Amino acid sequence: MFEGIFPNKRDIGDRHEGYAVDVIKKAGLEIVEKNYLCKLGEVDIIARSEHDMIFIEVRYRRSESYGGALQSVDKKKQRRIGLAANHFLQKHNLTNKVACRFDVFAITGSLNHLNFQWVKAAFDFS
Repeated sequence: MFEGIFPNKRDIGDRHEGYAVDVIKKAGLEIVEKNYLCKLGEVDIIARSEHDMIFIEVRYRRSESYGGALQSVDKKKQRRIGLAANHFLQKHNLTNKVACRFDVFAITGSLNHLNFQWVKAAFDFS
């Protein structure tokens, strides 16, 4: 009865990832892939700069309560992103051929008023 009226989690995630993609493109990065998924994990956005391959996790929280979007990328999540990134590099024969960076694009607020914090090199994975 109410199907389509209320956005589901995937719709909300897609909307915020689209917002992040727009900002990332405006910063001059090339989007290589979105929602790269393998059995080891997922990377929301893979982008490329002149010098780096950038693996970006997009996180949304309505408020900063309970730690907020940035703090929600814990060690376990970082590991899964790193494993998926490594899988991507191996699949495309890029291991040891390109410098890598792991960013977090944290979004907070309501749909009418979004705030973002793009933390470059937010964590390391080795």
